[in-house]
Amino acid sequence: MNDGFELRKSFGKGEGIFATKSFKIGDIVMVGRIKEKLTENHSHASQVGEHEYVFHAGLITKTNHSCGPNCGVRANEAGAHDFVAMHDINVNEEITFDYAMRNYIVDYFPKECMCGSKQCRGRVTGWKDLADEKKKEYEGFVALYLLDLDIKNSCEKVHSLSM
Repeated sequence: MNDGFELRKSFGKGEGIFATKSFKIGDIVMVGRIKEKLTENHSHASQVGEHEYVFHAGLITKTNHSCGPNCGVRANEAGAHDFVAMHDINVNEEITFDYAMRNYIVDYFPKECMCGSKQCRGRVTGWKDLADEKKKEYEGFVALYLLDLDIKNSCEKVHSLSM
């Protein structure tokens, strides 16, 4: 069965997921399925709510980070993350997403990002630490609870300043 992607060696990153067919903007590239719910965050966990983390099943866990990704994240009916093409993806192109698109805080990775993107931020960060311009660029391609957390944390900051 050809899902449109396969696991291959990724130069300088070990393994990665590569397209075996073309995808257009808005296409679902990979369908997320939850393998296991976790009680706390983990380096390979996906955040699915403010204090909720899961392991995804299948090859979706092998998808590498990029600060200039070709896929974004959308929650599906099961609460898992589907990867959706942010721009056209060609055959043999590595499928990537920004880990900040699903995790508010990322603190499990080396200090230096190795994505190789022209847009590289220099380190893998969570949504909380993204610049406002990057957040705007990702509109429609991030887990919605991240936007809720921004609002909640913004309100908390205003409240603490007024005390």
